[in-house]
Amino acid sequence: MTFRFPLATTSWDKAEYDALQRVIASDMFSMGPEVRKFEKKFAEFFGSKFAVMVNSGSSANLLMTGALFYSKNDDIRLSQGDEIIVPAVSWSTTYYPLSQYGLVQKFVDIDLYTLNYDLEALESAITPKTRAIMIVNLLGNPNNFDRIKKMIGDRNIILLEDNCESLGARYQGKYTGTFGLLGSFSSFFSHHISTMEGGLVTTDDEELYHIMLSMRSHGWTRNLPHNNKVTGRKSDDAFAESFNFVLPGYNLRPLEMSGALGLEQLKKIPSLIKGRRENAEVFTETLSNHPIFSLQEEIGESSWFGFSLLLRPGSNVSRAQLIEKLDANGFEVRPIVAGNFINNPVMQHIPHLIHGSLANAEYIDSNGLFIGNHHYEINEAADVLKNMNF
Repeated sequence: MTFRFPLATTSWDKAEYDALQRVIASDMFSMGPEVRKFEKKFAEFFGSKFAVMVNSGSSANLLMTGALFYSKNDDIRLSQGDEIIVPAVSWSTTYYPLSQYGLVQKFVDIDLYTLNYDLEALESAITPKTRAIMIVNLLGNPNNFDRIKKMIGDRNIILLEDNCESLGARYQGKYTGTFGLLGSFSSFFSHHISTMEGGLVTTDDEELYHIMLSMRSHGWTRNLPHNNKVTGRKSDDAFAESFNFVLPGYNLRPLEMSGALGLEQLKKIPSLIKGRRENAEVFTETLSNHPIFSLQEEIGESSWFGFSLLLRPGSNVSRAQLIEKLDANGFEVRPIVAGNFINNPVMQHIPHLIHGSLANAEYIDSNGLFIGNHHYEINEAADVLKNMNF
């Protein structure tokens, strides 16, 4: 089915197709120099010391979680049974790696309008058992990092960022995905930049960077620098180091085509985010007082992944009716990420705690949805929404 207002569209042009041809002509398709160049430029663009590219944003979350289990630094090393706070609304692969590594997730409610943490609920959830907090910047919207860091104070609590939906967002001039010890990004087709499939992890910690280089490729030493913080110093015998496994790893490597595409997409980030933010200005001005639904409340400078439509309490319109009306007007729609994730049957397999009420997450689960945003002008969509009759 073709939608008048789809969730996602391509931002590729001749530059991306030329990049693909460049890789084809090179006869080098597995991870190589294109990926390394993209990682370096990605880290530079976002102001991080290091970036590691993988095959998806989900793999980025897996890699950054796993890396913390093999650090030699007691201050940041995690262990099975440690408690990590998570928001009740996010995508499934925010939660799965944490569970797979044996962390106990404490689910905390979100704010009804920003869609990020309810800050009062988060503050009351932090206890001496809290070892880490997963920050999820939802649908392009930064969290209030000042408030969160003040809550933590001088306690040894690790901040992680799932920034897969918020590439290009900023809080007080700093890019999201770089506030935590580690931050994940996605370059899947429907996200701000697209490398077909792909993801990245950023960090300023050299040891974690080296751990991730090893874990990304089977846990071997081949991709580590000669002097590194995993083994110390590699042997000069390339044959011996070719199949030398030192960490329990995976094969999360991206393709050269993805790296080459990333190099071209990276150049477009300023204009891609500018277009999305300009659309958001029109949407918020046109729909700020809509009688049926409200939009997401911006924190910092959102990169506006999409536009959430949350039915106002007391509205005489059901979500099913709203979906029917949107569909009739050509809008492709989805739930607000995965809604209240606690409601999914998979939770029977995930060790977890629930902190207080998840009333806001539950309301969003039943009364929210989102529509697409793009890098090009979509003022018509705002006008259609404004003039829909119920």
